[in-house]
Amino acid sequence: MTNNVAWWNLPIEELEQMADDKGNIKLNTKIKATNPYSGESAMLTPEEHKLYIEIKEHERDEEYNEMQKKLSKFSRMNASAYMTLLD
Repeated sequence: MTNNVAWWNLPIEELEQMADDKGNIKLNTKIKATNPYSGESAMLTPEEHKLYIEIKEHERDEEYNEMQKKLSKFSRMNASAYMTLLD
């Protein structure tokens, strides 16, 4: 799996997005994520998408210290997507 993400650890929704018409997982795929406030979208690697979901969960749970750590990591991984989805 790209970026050391094990496919078996991904939610079924992500696996469905990564699969072709025959159900085969495409390893070099991108997953579309949409900013719930602006409606703008960005294409993320599976690793980036997993981190994005974790950030949004920390935000929902008001775990701001953990959220900030992951925001910092995400901004270094994909600055453009950070500006679109999280800034």
